[in-house]
Amino acid sequence: MTEKQKMFCDEYLSNGLNATQAYLAVYKSVKSPSVASVCSTKLLRKASVKSYIDKRMGEIHNEKTADIAEVMEFFTSSMRGQLKDEVLTMEGSIKEVRISSRDRLKAAESLAKAHGLFEKNVNISVDLPIFGGEDELQD
Repeated sequence: MTEKQKMFCDEYLSNGLNATQAYLAVYKSVKSPSVASVCSTKLLRKASVKSYIDKRMGEIHNEKTADIAEVMEFFTSSMRGQLKDEVLTMEGSIKEVRISSRDRLKAAESLAKAHGLFEKNVNISVDLPIFGGEDELQD
């Protein structure tokens, strides 16, 4: 793996996984975003690049990073109204209140999407009898 490929990977990870922008940032001779897109896609398919990105992602992910279970627990507690928010009262004091129904609904929608409840693709399979020919139709 070359030094430029490592730089590309690090830029890719630091810019929010935008491969085209990472490629343009590292390979200065490339000016066209469409060329950068094609080249970055080819680069991301290389085994050494994939391996390096996976290794770096593992280093980045630590105990401070929320995993999927923690995110789901947060959405669940939000949906159930278990979270509190702070609001400023007219008297100038801060009061804790349950989060709004709008926020609870948003959490419920996020949970539903995570569980695939809003999938639009519906596959229906039906077994239909197949008739042979005119002989069968006359019986």
